[in-house]
Amino acid sequence: MKHVLLDFDGPVCSVFAGLPAPEVADRLRRGLLASGGLAPAGAEREVDPLALLRLISDTRPELTASADGALAELETEAVRVGQPNAGGESVLRACARSGRSVSVVSNNAGVAIETYLADRGLSAYVSGVFGRVPGNPSSMKPNPRLLLDAMEAAGSPPEDCIFIGDAARDVEAGHAAGVCTIGYANKPGKETKLEAAGAIVVVESMRIIAAALR
Repeated sequence: MKHVLLDFDGPVCSVFAGLPAPEVADRLRRGLLASGGLAPAGAEREVDPLALLRLISDTRPELTASADGALAELETEAVRVGQPNAGGESVLRACARSGRSVSVVSNNAGVAIETYLADRGLSAYVSGVFGRVPGNPSSMKPNPRLLLDAMEAAGSPPEDCIFIGDAARDVEAGHAAGVCTIGYANKPGKETKLEAAGAIVVVESMRIIAAALR
């Protein structure tokens, strides 16, 4: 295994630990209304910003670009007060020491990921950042597009890669891309969901993966 594909929110940091996801979703809704957009039905009950973006794209596609841009700004604000995962940073360093390259593959905005890595002095450990395609929420996992883009950019076939993610949609995207996926169960109940989705192994700490890489 020469190339590690790494999810961001969870394995590397908790994006919305400091600026909670429900607040981000609310601010995204209020921003749309302030700009004259009409929030889609059901939007007022959605507390997941990424799910809200999907909802907007599905029901009000003309608002997708502006909503995506606004969310990217909110995500960038959020990562500055997010909670780092020391085990995730250990994985990045273990990959560097063992000669493995790393691509971050995430449904979050690329600009937010790059901001976080730069702020934490981690940019040199990552060969590529593949956030959702701006203005195209359908590119988010479980769609395998971001994984396929990362492997193509790195020149790495699926059999030379491993993907690490903390959600069933990550495992589903891995299967679709032909990549084996390690599940990271950072919350109670996730282990069962990750195993059911087909993760090859599930761990409760990123430090376990870092130790194996070393």
